Amino acid sequence: MQINFVKSEIPDEGALAIGAPEGDDLTGVLDQIDKQSKGAVGRALKASRFTGAKGQVVEILAPSGVDLDRVLVVGMGKPADFNPGVAETVGAQTVARLLASGEKSVTILIQLPKGSAPDIDAEAAARVAMGALLRSYRFDLYRTTQKKNDKPTLAKLSIGTGETADAKKAWRSLEAVARGVQFARDLVTEPPNVLYPEEFAKRARKLEDLGLEVEVLGEKDMAKLGMHSILGVGLGSERETQLLVMQWKGARDRNAQPIAFVGKGVTFDTGGISLKPGPGMEAMKYDMGGAAAVTGLMHALAGRKAKVNAIGICGLVENMPDGKAQRPGDVVKSMSGQTIEILNTDAEGRLVLADALWYCQNRFKPKFMVDLATLTGAIRVSLGLEIAGLFSNDDDLAARLLAAGKAENEELWRMPMGERFDKLIDSPIADMKNIGGAFGGSITAAQFIQRFVNKLPWAHLDIAGTAWAEEARGSNPKGATGYGVRLLNRLVAENYES
Repeated sequence: MQINFVKSEIPDEGALAIGAPEGDDLTGVLDQIDKQSKGAVGRALKASRFTGAKGQVVEILAPSGVDLDRVLVVGMGKPADFNPGVAETVGAQTVARLLASGEKSVTILIQLPKGSAPDIDAEAAARVAMGALLRSYRFDLYRTTQKKNDKPTLAKLSIGTGETADAKKAWRSLEAVARGVQFARDLVTEPPNVLYPEEFAKRARKLEDLGLEVEVLGEKDMAKLGMHSILGVGLGSERETQLLVMQWKGARDRNAQPIAFVGKGVTFDTGGISLKPGPGMEAMKYDMGGAAAVTGLMHALAGRKAKVNAIGICGLVENMPDGKAQRPGDVVKSMSGQTIEILNTDAEGRLVLADALWYCQNRFKPKFMVDLATLTGAIRVSLGLEIAGLFSNDDDLAARLLAAGKAENEELWRMPMGERFDKLIDSPIADMKNIGGAFGGSITAAQFIQRFVNKLPWAHLDIAGTAWAEEARGSNPKGATGYGVRLLNRLVAENYES
């Protein structure tokens, strides 16, 4: 979709979308279009009981007196609450309504509250574009019989602003982030017979074109390093386990201490010998959502030339049952030297992260590590499907993550940790066991992971509820969300760039 920033004028063709604040009546752009339509727009809004509340959308087809195919009026809520996030929602709602409507072009104008400057600023205009681009995401690669009326038609989006040059500049950075989100969504959405560990790593290698340094460790490399925690997970698969290592060196000093992000990348999770129930197992293709988010983040940082040194590491593995698969009751030795009693082979994500985190801190000595994982069903029970769980050993890092999540509408909720939970994973025959019992499952999983971070500042994001949306919301269509890319990009941009 082509995106342009233009002067705030009513177009003479295509569609027009107007973001309208609550209770502001027919002023500004709305008043102009109402007069041109000889009152048709105002009557339609009145008949629809439109007040400008958030979520309200009124669509008026071919109103008389104007050369427009349709006018869309999108409620923005209370004027005092207007911010760039509201502008993003206007872009998302417009595209959601028009993407496959037959419309080819739309101009979005935002009606600011009375007394405001006549045009939205550059940041708000760029966020309109952000919402529109992210909401336009579709994955149609394998559709061969799609009906014409179901195919996207919207090809051009124009956004009115008083700061067109600055909006274009702001958009360059945001577009890089949006492309990172889309890359992550593509990885999550691909079927597991197409996207397995080697293919994931192959696609990440293409990011070298953006300036990333990418390397991949195979099973022989990992065995030499003693990474039997992650290798044990993949014993039942014919696909080779991989460790993906990405580096972005964007700081003035390319040798300065980096920051690090680690992702769980189980490209398909049957549960192994502890086999999952059949219904819903197809969704386990998104058990690599953490790795997808880390890879999308690295795409975004490179795309916008972030002034930071960052490491992205993904443990990529397929968890399958066969005669060679890991068994409940096995004991494995991790890269750290700590031993793990396997009580449930479906608690495999923490085994992946154990070796990936240890490798990361040993090799790169980062300032901190943040890991992302679709780790536990327990976090979905605790927080639902729109908030991810945050576990951390560092209050400053946790506070920064919480603030970044709130700013990007990728909300986090900090969960408790402590010795009372840690003792639940003590094993009678090894250093630890990989599950902690029936209660507090997301917490004991975090306690397990913490044993592999050596008191380095660290945070664990359990994104099991947020990596995949069962229904469209905001700028996320139904399906893969790319959750974590925007949150972590904001964390980096506001705290760690030089």
